[in-house]
Amino acid sequence: MSEIQVVTDRGAWRDGFEERVLAGYRAAGCSEPLSRALLERALRGVDGWAVATDSAGWIAVGVSEDNGATVGRIHDLTAEPGPAATAAREWAERWCAERGAGRVEVRLAGAADGAHAVFADYRVRGQNRMRAAAERPALPPGLAVRPLTEEEYPGWYAGEEAAYIADILRAGALTPEQAKAKSDADFAESLPQGYRTPGHAFYAMEADGQVIGTGWVNHGYLPGVTFGFSLEVYEEHRGKGYGRAAMAVGEWATRQGGDEAMMFNVFGGNEVAMSLYDSTGFAVLDEFRSLPLR
Repeated sequence: MSEIQVVTDRGAWRDGFEERVLAGYRAAGCSEPLSRALLERALRGVDGWAVATDSAGWIAVGVSEDNGATVGRIHDLTAEPGPAATAAREWAERWCAERGAGRVEVRLAGAADGAHAVFADYRVRGQNRMRAAAERPALPPGLAVRPLTEEEYPGWYAGEEAAYIADILRAGALTPEQAKAKSDADFAESLPQGYRTPGHAFYAMEADGQVIGTGWVNHGYLPGVTFGFSLEVYEEHRGKGYGRAAMAVGEWATRQGGDEAMMFNVFGGNEVAMSLYDSTGFAVLDEFRSLPLR
């Protein structure tokens, strides 16, 4: 096994990295414009990454600040599972730790492959899931959907913020203070104009004359994609089949906004939601894992 060396000429690595990322998104059924948009997101900060190589393949790593913490990220590791991949991972983790990172994160493609085995002991922090919406989705029988009113928005917002912080804490990567800071920053970025933020739609779902849940979606989030920030069934109404109904509402809202596919994020530790998404055909597009560093 040859020694791992940082390289200065990154052209050969970058060409291969971009093709690997694009191939993964194409294999997941993404359109070419969507695959390119997702690649652009995957390349954020690329000029600040360190790229290294040995006889087994490439490694790309970087560190950044995240809610006041220094976080290392393994952006690429091409060695097949085995001693070479173990050595490459250990080198990447050591590189991040030497630069002050308290944890290291990795993005894995949705389909299980060798990379999932290499990072099997990393904790799942979250997943991006996606599926094509039915061409003419119908609302489930007995369920009505109406726009959330501006008067209902403050109460809805408070509930969404509390639920989001709880999800972050369940994923296990941040402290309560960091989770609150992340929530504040993320909501400010997503809803700079609150209820009237362009491209965003808010819904109330009703059954038997009661509001049983709410929905929040962002049309045109990516090419042809509506992002479901929240499709929430209130706790007292769970276990009645409304979870599946809420997913159908998401598909309906996607087509209402002129998009073709729906995407959303689920935090690690939420096995109930993951099971629902598996059963309703929302495949894992990206999975994010992390490991604390000593």
